[in-house]
Amino acid sequence: MSEPKKYRITVDGEAAEYPQGTSYETIAARYQPQFDAPIVLATVHGKLCELFKTVDRDAILTFVTMRDAAGFQTYQRSAVLLALKAFYDTAGYDKVKKITVEFSVSKGLYMEPAGDFTLGEDFLGQVEERMRRLAEQKIPIEKRSVSTDDAVERFRRHGMHDKEKLFSYRRVSKVNLYRINEFEDYYYGYMIPHTGYLKWFRLYRYGDGFVLQLPERENPTEVPPFEPMPKLFRTLQESNRWSNRLGVGAVGDLNDLIVRGGLGELILVQEALMEKKLAQIAETIANDRRKKIILIAGPSSSGKTSFSHRLSIQLKTYGLTPHPIAVDNYFRDRELAPRDENGEYNFEALECIDVELFNDQMTALLAGEEVGLPTYDFVSGKQEFRGNTLKLAPDDILVIEGIHCLNDRLTYRLPADCRYRIYISALTQLNIDEHNRIPTTDGRLIRRIVRDARTRGTSAQDTIARWESVRRGEEDNIFPYQESADTMFNSALIYELSVLKTYAEPLLFSVPKNSPEYQEAKRLLKFFDYFLAVSSEDIPRNSLLREFIGGSLFPVG
Repeated sequence: MSEPKKYRITVDGEAAEYPQGTSYETIAARYQPQFDAPIVLATVHGKLCELFKTVDRDAILTFVTMRDAAGFQTYQRSAVLLALKAFYDTAGYDKVKKITVEFSVSKGLYMEPAGDFTLGEDFLGQVEERMRRLAEQKIPIEKRSVSTDDAVERFRRHGMHDKEKLFSYRRVSKVNLYRINEFEDYYYGYMIPHTGYLKWFRLYRYGDGFVLQLPERENPTEVPPFEPMPKLFRTLQESNRWSNRLGVGAVGDLNDLIVRGGLGELILVQEALMEKKLAQIAETIANDRRKKIILIAGPSSSGKTSFSHRLSIQLKTYGLTPHPIAVDNYFRDRELAPRDENGEYNFEALECIDVELFNDQMTALLAGEEVGLPTYDFVSGKQEFRGNTLKLAPDDILVIEGIHCLNDRLTYRLPADCRYRIYISALTQLNIDEHNRIPTTDGRLIRRIVRDARTRGTSAQDTIARWESVRRGEEDNIFPYQESADTMFNSALIYELSVLKTYAEPLLFSVPKNSPEYQEAKRLLKFFDYFLAVSSEDIPRNSLLREFIGGSLFPVG
């Protein structure tokens, strides 16, 4: 019997020959000691692939670890599959009606089960122990491809109706399914080779469900303590309840609505809900006349600017006169900005802001003095004074927007009782299906790609390249302070991804295949395949979505 053919595999400039059929997992094991995080994927000539794939040609191979975005997402979705398998094993397959992966909270995923069982601490402990036993057994996570029609029938039979609807709109002929032993499911993205990789997780009882707590990318082999976030949790639950009440909890429901011609009403209802929430916030502020400074903070592409304008209109209905102030105008001259570990300007650090000038002027305004407000020229990188003055009348109120607005270090000299703090974010309430959530970060990245291309001429490639830095700034400067807000506002719209699809797809297709950003662009393009596209003509001109697609009533770029 002849020996198998050998192929030349090059890793980091080092070439070696491997027999045909050698798994990439086997090769990864040789190089794992050189990495500070577990290897979970490989790239072959720049194309992502799973580690169970085998050598079948000469190739340049690189590895993806849990510190990489794609690798961490792979670990996360594989952990979800393991948790679901363990839950069904513990409760009994005939006892579980449904388990939904709802949203991210703390450093984990909140999951809500329904069925004939009692979700207590003891039961959850049994599920976690079952997960650990399955992990110790290193059971292969098998992948197989079935026809779309067969997949839809399987989903119907197992009561996975979100998936059933989802794939009734897919034009692909095949669907990839993953399974651990007899438990089989569909996932949007790659998986690890076997359960033995899944060593780091904890389960915590929370709300009406439980949290699957996972490591962070920065420290992928340690599970951080669970930290309850009651305000964020309530906001996410409220959004989910409204989605379910409207009958649009997953992408298949949205596509059904579009086909039936019901999107126009959904748009009107969503905008009405947002206006109602804005009115409630304005009423709260107006009823406490001590509140003279409204502080608005949130991560990138949350719609902060449109929100501040719409809130200002609501405040005017209570006889108040709002004055918008952007904290960005208090930037120090560019050469004074701190730099990050790569020597690049870190424009998201609080040290970029002239905190003393900001506090001097806000204190003076509260005392009834007239001040000359600065303007920051982003072209020259200089702070300028152009004769823009302000003095507050009794019914005047300041509406201040900036990423640091919830950080007390920015407002340390301002009386606490005069401040009202608002956290705004696009907290995506729509899921792909029962077990595949849409990360909030994906929705915001897509918004930013569309907006920056329209207003700044920035390519999707450049926006994607910058996104990691933006996210690090949010982790440092925004998310640690979100629970200190007096109220939270969710700016995500259930229908927005169907609208953004038309704008985003051409931009994503323009990302060069040989660029580092191509894999992310390809992932987002695949993501958009789930959605039916719709026109933006019915989007009201005061909608927060107009800040990104254009046509807004407000000066938002």
